[in-house]
This record gives sequence, structure tokens and C-alpha cells, in this order.
Amino acid sequence: MARGSTRPTSRDVARVAGVSQAAVSLVMGDKWRGRVSETTAERVRRAAHDLGYRPNLAARNLRLGRTRTVLLVVPALTTEFFAGVYTGAARVAAEHGFGVVLYPSPEGIGPARDPFASARAALDGVIASSMAADALTAIRGDQLPLVMLDSDPAGSTGAATVNLDIADGIRQVADHLLALGHRRFLHLAADVGSWTFEVRARELAARLAAVPDSTLRTARAPLSIEGARSATEAALAGPGPRPTALVCDDDKLAAGAYKALRRRGLRVPEDVSVTGLDDLALATAIDPELTTVRLDAETFGERGMRTLLDVLDGRAPSRDDIPVELVVRGSTAPPPGS
Repeated sequence: MARGSTRPTSRDVARVAGVSQAAVSLVMGDKWRGRVSETTAERVRRAAHDLGYRPNLAARNLRLGRTRTVLLVVPALTTEFFAGVYTGAARVAAEHGFGVVLYPSPEGIGPARDPFASARAALDGVIASSMAADALTAIRGDQLPLVMLDSDPAGSTGAATVNLDIADGIRQVADHLLALGHRRFLHLAADVGSWTFEVRARELAARLAAVPDSTLRTARAPLSIEGARSATEAALAGPGPRPTALVCDDDKLAAGAYKALRRRGLRVPEDVSVTGLDDLALATAIDPELTTVRLDAETFGERGMRTLLDVLDGRAPSRDDIPVELVVRGSTAPPPGS
């Protein structure tokens, strides 16, 4: 059949692939596993591609009662991390014939406004990153399937959760700095009341508490470079010995800490070591390049979308946290005098 003529049908795909229409339906609906072979599924996909066949999603949606649309709610559209989350989620969604609508709710706390006349009529489910579950009541009510990313599993009643192993990331940071000989720490903590930042503070305090001669101070800062600079300057001007290591809740805070240290004539890492968390592009744009924890945002988004598909299909989603990796660069070194 020539492209541009009559729209190809599942019957045409079945004929070219040498299979039944039922097999075509299973493969195009991603329901083939355990019913047809991988070889057959690939033959159907190839025939569909060659013919330019696209399933009639409107008709299928009517049969299934689905819109095949998912809402991804994020705190901000200006952060590259959430762009990566969207990219990963949208890639998996497209593989399964779903679309993803991206919606910012800047504060990350409730209530987020319903972007539709009725989200429950317009959506199949919601994925929310770094937000409180109760912030989404206006959008999902108690009906829409919900997957929470970067959220407390114990506090996300009725929702599936997907998390990066932030606790392990903080332990990797602490162990790296302790191994270099650091014992005086300043935690530059994000002044945001969310579970993921509570985990960072709790894990850092617990790890350092196990080392008898270590000390830990905390300074809170808004999630901005200038806010971090101001908070770091105030902390450094305080009484007591100067910290030799700054553990920052994210890379943007670390960039602000760099500015504060340089304004006080201190060098990174010769006088003070600095670490971040995220591994944004910023981490290699500053000098020296930043030791930080790499969070794979695209994998995070992919896992979130796969988890929502599991929920929609009645499967039990994976509960394993996504591993993270400490990336050691030039911002950390042994403390002065060691």
C-alpha cells in the first residue's frame, strides 16, 4: 500500500506481517508479552512502521475509558533537573501511546490549581515530582492514579512512590569528606519544607554523629545562588572555628557558597571544601568543578511513567530506589594543615 493513499488499517498490518488482527491489536496496545513471541511482535512493529500505520487511539480510548494523557506536576519549569524528569517520562509515555502534559506548581505545597475544567475527566493519571501528596487534591481528588516522585513513601497514602537513593548519596558525600580528614562541617540546607531535604539533613547528622570528633553546624538558605551566598557569609561570620567542609543541598547552593567564600578571601578547596547534589550543568561551569552527587533525572522520569503504567494495568510497581553516584571533582581536598 502506498503512503498517502487510504489510511492503512490493522488488517493491512496483519496481512503484511502474516499474523491475525488480534495479534496486531496486542502488539500495538503493548499487551503482547506472554501472548505472542518477541519475533512476532517485532514483525508487527516493522510492518506498522513500513505502512505508516497508527492505531486509532480515539476509538480505543472509548473502548478502554482512557484519555491516554498523563499530567506531570513539577515545582518549576526553569530547573534542568525537572526538564530531565519530563524527557524521561515523555519518552516512555510515547512508547505506550500516551501523551504527557507538563504543569508547574511553584510552591510544591497545596493546593495546586486544577489546570482543566475537570482533571479527572481529562487525565488517566498524575505524576508529581518533589511535592506533597495533599497538594494535589484539587487535581486528582481520590480517584486518579497518582505516582509521587521524591516523596515520603509513608506519607503518600494512596499513591505509588518512586525515589532516588538520596540517603545513600549523602552518606557517600560524608564518607568522602571524612576520608579526606574533615571534621568541621557546615550544612548549607535548602530552606524548603519537603521530605527530600529532611532526608539530607537527617542522614548527614546521623553519619557525622558516628564520628566522635566531628562537628556539624547548619545554615538555611533559599534555593537561589544569592540566597546561598548571603546565608554562607552569615554562617562564616559567626563564632567558633571555621568549617573546613561545606555540604550543600544542591549545586545552586554550592555556587552561592563559592561566591561567599571568595568574598572572604577563602579558596576552594585549599581552605574549604564544597560539595553539591544534583550534578547539573552548573557543576562543571564553576571553577573548580564541583564534587557532587549525580541524580539521573531522565531515569527518574522513566521510572515514574513506568510505575504509573503498572498502576493503570494493575501490576505491582518496583519499590527499589534508584541508585545515585558521587562524582569527585576539584572542589574537595584534605583540610588545611593535614
